[in-house]
Amino acid sequence: MASIRFHGVTTDAEIEAALERAKLHDSDPRARAVEHIPDLRLLIVGLSNGRRLVLPVEDLQGLGNATHKQIQNYELLGHGTGISFPELDVDLYVPALIEGVYGNRRWMAQLGKKGGSAKTEAKRKAAKANGAKGGRPVRAAAVSA
Repeated sequence: MASIRFHGVTTDAEIEAALERAKLHDSDPRARAVEHIPDLRLLIVGLSNGRRLVLPVEDLQGLGNATHKQIQNYELLGHGTGISFPELDVDLYVPALIEGVYGNRRWMAQLGKKGGSAKTEAKRKAAKANGAKGGRPVRAAAVSA
């Protein structure tokens, strides 16, 4: 039988301080409902402030290949600060979603790369217009003091 060792004790003062810090975030938006629209591959998160996040499922780390049934099986965690999809072992942090962070750094880098490599008519026209102006401006050399 393994023994449990405690490395420190949390004091009442530390607990009270943590509770006070948490109160500062009471007004932050939290998830109240989650809806999946399979035909459009969208996840809609209804927030406590009346707003909605409309998110492409393929942009959310871990949900890209999920079925409608798996996505509909969700749990709200931490009074709406998190959304858990137990069948998929995926947890989303609502404040991060609000900020546009849909996964870890590597995932976000891949999303950025995908967007940067997109070949659309609008992107082609913007590049052509930029080229007509002389292209990307040259960086100013650092001035040493």
